[in-house]
Amino acid sequence: MARISTTQASQDDWKTESDLRTLTEAEAIERDPKRLAKAQALAKKKLLELAAIAAEGPNDEKAKS
Repeated sequence: MARISTTQASQDDWKTESDLRTLTEAEAIERDPKRLAKAQALAKKKLLELAAIAAEGPNDEKAKS
């Protein structure tokens, strides 16, 4: 069986700690209706901005310049 290097184990530990912080923060956001609504509104705004970029044709950006 292959051994995991100390460096790899440290990276895995750091990733696990980071994942835990992310999950904890997500729970806090979900419990705060105002915070959740603001995050969702920003997500919608960003989604619409990305959709506009995706809808541009290859020459659309040159026409704006």
